[in-house]
Amino acid sequence: MTVPPIGPLELAIILVIVLVIFGPRRLKNIGSEIGNSIKGFRNAMKEQDREDVEGTDESQPDKNSQQDPPKQTHA
Repeated sequence: MTVPPIGPLELAIILVIVLVIFGPRRLKNIGSEIGNSIKGFRNAMKEQDREDVEGTDESQPDKNSQQDPPKQTHA
């Protein structure tokens, strides 16, 4: 089952239907809310990437430091 391509006429019809349903003011608000959501998502992704890069640098053990051997307990 294939979906037929959406041409300019179909897009115009969809836009008119959406405009009639929501109205120009509500459509403007919806657009700005979607834009803010996308911006927040991108910022969160950049922050996560930054934390991942910083975390990998700090998690590498220092080659010059020696670790203490595990302590053994005797009963």
